[in-house]
Formats: sequence, structure tokens, C-alpha cells
Amino acid sequence: MAVSAAQVKELREKTGAGMMDCKKALEESGGDFEKAVELLRKKGASVAAKRAERTANEGIILTSIFNNGKSAAIVEINCETDFVAKSDEFINFANFVMDVVVNNKPQDVSTLLQMSLDGKKVTDELNTIIGKIGEKIEVSRFAVDSSNNGEIVDYVHHGSKLGVLIEAGNVPTEKAEAFKPILKDIAMQVAAMRPITIYREDIDKFIIEKEVEIYKELARKEGKPEPILEKIALGKLNKFYEENCLFEQAFVKDNTKKISALIDEFNKANSTNIKLIKFRRFHLSDEKK
Repeated sequence: MAVSAAQVKELREKTGAGMMDCKKALEESGGDFEKAVELLRKKGASVAAKRAERTANEGIILTSIFNNGKSAAIVEINCETDFVAKSDEFINFANFVMDVVVNNKPQDVSTLLQMSLDGKKVTDELNTIIGKIGEKIEVSRFAVDSSNNGEIVDYVHHGSKLGVLIEAGNVPTEKAEAFKPILKDIAMQVAAMRPITIYREDIDKFIIEKEVEIYKELARKEGKPEPILEKIALGKLNKFYEENCLFEQAFVKDNTKKISALIDEFNKANSTNIKLIKFRRFHLSDEKK
């Protein structure tokens, strides 16, 4: 059957698909608009299946602070090229996914993909954008955090390829605004210096044992006496903690201070007992490398 330009235009506006794809879908569906939409979605699913083995290491990291700073979410959406990552269609889809995460707080990605918001299902929207763009696109990971008696702030580095959430506990409501700039600086510290944990006590014992053995072996090869190898290793371990534990790192904005000093100074000046609780650092495709 003949398909009018008005029908093609309407379908394109609804789905965002290409003009020829819309025309073909309307012809195959006999002019049935809803069937045409379904055909375009199936085309997206087909493209997704064909692209499944390809690598999607580009994309963006999004963060969202809500519930008056008591809750936060971070999401990573991937695609194949930086060009697509900067496109309006991709960014709109990523924002839609973030909205679903914030509103529904799913347990995992597979659950998220089956959720809907404002009548739109994540899987359907994903297949639609894949069909339109023709690249592999995936929702890789997300996290949602909430604080009972603290504050959460976010930081997204320029280009949206690196994002951080950091939570502090024991933050009195009346001190929250004054403490936020400090917590923001610490979030930037996490982005720049890539700590493993906040405190040395939180580092996996296996990592520590491995480091000690490496330090001992290096000292041994340098001809150091066996009785002092342990002492040498422990000395180097302190340096390891200073480089990898957020609380012990030198502050990037003032390397005469440690992060611990920022917290201690604020607590002393404000008679508070604020503590760093947790951070999340999403760097684009970290888990795929």
C-alpha cells in the first residue's frame, strides 16, 4: 500500500528512527501505526543481537543526588564510539535510564531493563535507540546509595567519562551546607587519585600480604639482611597506605595536608564527629579492562 509522507513523519517523530526505516515499517505493517512501531523495535533488537559481540567502551557516566542529599545514584551507559556518546539521542536515553533508577531503585541491571517509567520500558527504549543508531549500546552498571545520618555528594569529571559518589556520616543538618564544599573536594580527590579504600583497615588482607612479599623480595635482591626484611617491608607498606587509602592521601589542592586533616579540622572547628563512610568511582569501562 502507499504510505503518505505525513504517516512517515509521524512515525519518525514518535520513534526517532530513520525516514526510510519508518517508510518500510509502515509498508510492511499495511499502514498499521502500532505494528510499525513494533517492527522498528524488533529491528532494534535484531541489530542489538548482531552487535552483541562488539566492544562498547565509550559512553557516559551520570550521577544524581536526591532526597535532600541523603540519596544518590550513579549509572554507566556504554556505546561503541565517542561520537554517539555525545549525541542527543544517546544522552536522552542515558537520562531516561537514570530516571528509572532513581524512581524504582532496581536491584540489578537485568531487573532495571524490565522496568518502565511513564509507559516506556527500558528494554524497548534501548532497542529503539540501537535500531536508530546502529551501534551496540548497553546499560553496564549502576548503584544507588542512601545515608541515614549523613550527606552524599557527587562529582563528574569533564567529558562525563568519570564519576564519583562519596558519603560522609554523622553530618548534623545544620552543618551540612558548610561541609559540602569539603566533601566535594574529597570527591574530586577520589577521581584524581583513585584510592582503593578509605581506611587502611579496609584493604583486603590478601593485597597486603602480596605487597609485603614483593617488598621483601625486592629488598632481598638488593642484598639486605634477612632479619631486617620485615622492617623494610612494613616501612614501604606505610607508603602504600599513603598512596592508596583516601584518608591518608595528600590532598591534591594542598599537598601539605592529608585528607584526614580536612576532616579533623572541620570536626574540631564545628564540634562535630563527621566520618567518611563510602565512595564509588565509576571510570568508563573500568570493569571491562
